[in-house]
Amino acid sequence: MAQNILQQMTIAVENLSVVRNVGRVLGVHGGTVQVGGVGDSATVGDRARVFSDTREIAGEVVRLDSNGTHVLLVGALDGVCLGNRVVFERPPVFAPDASWIGRVIDPDGRPLDGAPLLPGTVPRRMRADPPSPHQRRAMGARLETGLAAFNTLLPIVQGQRIGLFAGSGVGKSTLLADLARGVTADVIVIALVGERGREVRHFVEAVLGVEGMKRAVIVAATSERAPQVRRRCAWAATAVAEHFRDEGKQVLLMIDSVTRFCEAHREVAIAGGEVANLRGFPASTGPAIAALCERAGPGADDAGDITAVFSVLVAGSDMDEPVADMLRGVLDGHVVLDREIAERGRFPAIDVLRSVSRSLPDAATPQENALIGQARAHLGAYARSELMIQSGLYSAGSDPKLDAAIACVPALDQFLSINDGRESLAHFAKLRQAMNTAVHKMKQDDLGAGS
Repeated sequence: MAQNILQQMTIAVENLSVVRNVGRVLGVHGGTVQVGGVGDSATVGDRARVFSDTREIAGEVVRLDSNGTHVLLVGALDGVCLGNRVVFERPPVFAPDASWIGRVIDPDGRPLDGAPLLPGTVPRRMRADPPSPHQRRAMGARLETGLAAFNTLLPIVQGQRIGLFAGSGVGKSTLLADLARGVTADVIVIALVGERGREVRHFVEAVLGVEGMKRAVIVAATSERAPQVRRRCAWAATAVAEHFRDEGKQVLLMIDSVTRFCEAHREVAIAGGEVANLRGFPASTGPAIAALCERAGPGADDAGDITAVFSVLVAGSDMDEPVADMLRGVLDGHVVLDREIAERGRFPAIDVLRSVSRSLPDAATPQENALIGQARAHLGAYARSELMIQSGLYSAGSDPKLDAAIACVPALDQFLSINDGRESLAHFAKLRQAMNTAVHKMKQDDLGAGS
């Protein structure tokens, strides 16, 4: 242990630079400053600091052209004037380490929880390439989640990537917390992108708690941080997950949310000269989403897997808005939370009929798949006739399939709210019991009515 700490300290010192390029402010445009005097030594992604007469402002290089180097600043431009000195430096080395487990860090690997933190011994690229497609394994075994809905109707398997689509106030954060506590994994990496400051502490202390943090790394960039920092939060969390995956561990990666990642990407892209022509998003948004998601998934050779949950904020439950539409195309399933279900008090408010797990049918036995199909058929039959049933226009006995659905749906609704920490086999038994009991009661009621 002492040898490892000494090696970490050595690497941290070796990465300090005493030689830095210096330029001068040539112009100010919106949130960026144009800098001259550094020639061709600056690269996109380099960090910079503008020294005005009153303060020091950090920034990041987002564009290079014949007119100079363009730096997007972190914060307001108040006090910046022509001729201010600008000092450039390379991005800090990002090297995750096992000592990061149980810690809260920023996207540059600096601690946010007040305790010292050393980098690891192996630097990682924040925007690494995913494993080669032909070397990747297939998705693995079904994971236990402790939630009945995900243990049965919407299973999650090792290396699967799912999207969690929800509007505001329908229980998205609570569901993410339940998954973080319940999913079987060696390490959990959680990116809180653009989250409110007080929510970060609440998530760490009240949601995950001491036990949850024993296997978790939190990467946070709160809502007031600059867009380049918020965007980097998702990349940094993925790099941390890749570090543990390459050590052979099973990793659960949760990014909350991809929507705020895309909003940050839009701000940076527009500052770099792109045009927002896709319902307010630049054309590079799609590739940015795909590049982020493809880094998760099954590993290669002796590596572990990254099972990922990407949350998406869908305003007005619009599943066709650009971010939701682009994300669905690169995932292995999606879960939709419905406001009407939440308003009637059932949590998690999962709309099973609009949700899909592409791990099926392989993630379940033939008997389990038959039970899942039966449950979905009952929910679908009820949904198609719900208006007629609720208005009293349906007469019992007119349609045996609909009668069975009417009998089963209350039991299924209750089943989908179960969060008792049990395993899949126990939840499938509960699902079978719920449907059999409801249908049996319906038959007994029919016999009683007939006599």
